[in-house]
Amino acid sequence: MKNYMRNNVLKISALLTLAMLTAVPRVVFAQLEPPQNPDDSNLPSQLIDGAFVTIANILLLLIGAVAVIMLIIGGFRYVISGGDSNAVEGAKKTILYALVGIVVAFLAFAAVNFLVGQLTGSV
Repeated sequence: MKNYMRNNVLKISALLTLAMLTAVPRVVFAQLEPPQNPDDSNLPSQLIDGAFVTIANILLLLIGAVAVIMLIIGGFRYVISGGDSNAVEGAKKTILYALVGIVVAFLAFAAVNFLVGQLTGSV
């Protein structure tokens, strides 16, 4: 019975992971900005600002995805704990830390966009 449940959990987690991996490119390509002719006067600062924001957004997207995956794993651990108090406690900690990770990722995203807007003057 345990092998059957373990196989089902592995199949479901593999399916959810595959779904997450196929959904991430759709989020990335959701908004494309048309290319613009660069100005000679402010070309380097635009490139640096754009590169910083792009790198920060990609890292924050990865952190958020990992936190959501950990939330799902914590939920599975909670469901399959079978009433074992140590397993339930570990699953609750995993869920709590995953939720904290999601909140931190959202706050970091807001902070990066706010700081870049303040530093570049494009509020």
